[in-house]
Amino acid sequence: MVEFGRITFDKEIMGGRACIRGMRISVSIIVSQIAHGATIEEVLTEYPDLEEADIREALAYAGWLAQEQLAVS
Repeated sequence: MVEFGRITFDKEIMGGRACIRGMRISVSIIVSQIAHGATIEEVLTEYPDLEEADIREALAYAGWLAQEQLAVS
């Protein structure tokens, strides 16, 4: 099993969505910003509590999720 030490899930924070280190910054926000052309530096500027390793792990987590196989009927 792959471990993502910076990705946390807490039903009291963002309804249990995947977040970074217990903060109210979801993985989906980070991935969406990068997908829409933001650089890592721009994301770090917008969210100063983040570290570059947080962004890289969010991207790795999204990549891992995309590899999952879905049951297709």
